[in-house]
Formats: sequence, structure tokens, C-alpha cells
Amino acid sequence: MSDTHEGPGYDGKVTPGGAPQVRELEGLRITKVAVDPEMSNNAYLLTCTATGSQLLVDAAAEPGTLLPLLGEAGLEAVVTTHQHWDHHRALAEVVRATGAATLVGAPDAAAVTEQTGVPVTRPLQHGDVVEVGRVRLGVIALAGHTPGSVALVHDDGTGAPHLWTGDSLFPGGVGSTFGDADAFRQLIDEVETKVFGTLPDSTWFYPGHGDDSTLGEQRPHLAEWRERGW
Repeated sequence: MSDTHEGPGYDGKVTPGGAPQVRELEGLRITKVAVDPEMSNNAYLLTCTATGSQLLVDAAAEPGTLLPLLGEAGLEAVVTTHQHWDHHRALAEVVRATGAATLVGAPDAAAVTEQTGVPVTRPLQHGDVVEVGRVRLGVIALAGHTPGSVALVHDDGTGAPHLWTGDSLFPGGVGSTFGDADAFRQLIDEVETKVFGTLPDSTWFYPGHGDDSTLGEQRPHLAEWRERGW
């Protein structure tokens, strides 16, 4: 697959109640939508254009917004990036409507099931691969924001990977660890080692809230983030 990177008209800026944005890559379509005016969560529908297979990253809220995005292709799986309530409020209804498998980082799986009533089909471990048709997504475990937070990376070898980070990495810093200094050190270490230490600056990342960015834009600020401690 070759990566078109900047799809026509795509800037990654979406707002709850507004239209989704669509990014067309070679072999992969990314549909980004924001839900819930209070929390403004991002949800991402990933579609293999060769097979029509689809995966949703975070059924965060508003099934009435998410389900129409699927069209007639249905949904094979939902990846919940972490256990926090605002990232899985629509999970039960989406799974009930589609029969999709549920994938969650293993340390967060029990909490997601307890909070949603939805059994986890596949607990994810670092280094696992999730397939969406012919598209392969690598699993990166990033403990700290929650014990089982995961990111997904699509790297087709063209030098410009795409990365879905949940609440572990945003433009401007890593995710909150709610005053827990040990958890912050764990998260910043994991993000620096597993993300910035392995992926190129050209990597485009898609967070759980807000706008997208690239690792190259954020890399110069790593020391600043570590020093400020949040």
C-alpha cells in the first residue's frame, strides 16, 4: 500500500454534531467523527477498501451517529482503547446492532465488561496484530493513563505510518494520570520508548479527543512534558 497521507479536504478537525471527515489512503479509508458535546470524543471507522471489512476505534457515544456510518458493510470489530467510561458508552448498542467482536487491552478487559455488560472477545497484548480485511494494525500497549490502554498502528512500509492513540498521546502531551506520579513516569516512558522510539516523525496520529498531529511536530516537546510532570 502506498499512503496518500493528506486526503483532499481532510484536516482532522471535527466537532460533535458536525459532519465526519474522511481520509482516503491506499487500501484504507479513515472516517473520523466527534460525539458528545460535553466530552467531544473522537471515534474512527477504519474500512479496508479492498474487502469492505470495517473496524471501529472507540464506540464512545451516540450510536445514532456511529451506526449510520457503517452503511451496508457491517462491522467486524470494535477496539476500545481503554476502560474509561467516555470511550465505550455506545459499545453495548453497537455490538447488539452489528454482532461485532470486542477488543480491549487485557488489563482493562474486566473493567470494560463490568461497566458495559459486553464480554470482551479478544484481550489485546503488546505486539498483537488486528486485521481489518487486508489491513494490519499493530497493537502498542501504553500503560499509565489506564493499565490496559492500547494504541493501534498502521504501517505499510511507505515511511508514513498512521497511529490511533486513545488518551495516551495528544498534541501537547501525554494523557492525564490524575496526579499519580508513578503512573505519569510509566506513561511518558512507554510513549517515548514504544511510540517515539520506534516510529518516524512522519507518523500521523489520531487521539481520543481533539485534533490530529504528527510525531515530528510533538517530538521536540518530550523533555518539556517530562519536566512539567503531566
